[in-house]
Amino acid sequence: MDSGCSKHMTGDASQLINLKLKPTGFVTYGDNNCGRILGVGDIGGDDGVIIKDVLLVDGLKHSLLNISQLCDKGYKITFEPDLCLIPDSKTSETVLVGKRVNNVYMLNVSCITSSMNCLLTRNDESWLWHRRLAHIHMHNLNRLASKKS
Repeated sequence: MDSGCSKHMTGDASQLINLKLKPTGFVTYGDNNCGRILGVGDIGGDDGVIIKDVLLVDGLKHSLLNISQLCDKGYKITFEPDLCLIPDSKTSETVLVGKRVNNVYMLNVSCITSSMNCLLTRNDESWLWHRRLAHIHMHNLNRLASKKS
């Protein structure tokens, strides 16, 4: 889950339903690199939560779920020191749970459908630094780590 990205986005077209191709457009990452938007679609299905308006971005290796966009769709996200809860806006039943690991909330995929596995996030030291350094491109982060200029 990412409060810094402006839209939900994924690089995996197989996760999207109702995909509509979009020939132009770009997203700019925190390190000023750009990714080309290929289309927009939804994630989920009849048996689970549907996340709408997810951008398909060329070359994006990990999916980002935007917190502000969820709030705009009526979800009330509760953050606590060790977890976050996302209830269904109509039934108030918890539909997504994020567990805090260090300073990142990772979704618990055991409570959502397999068609939504693009909402997974990785938790390792390189991704922690990626977030700390304003979402620097991983190539540049690897160069910094190896002390090359």
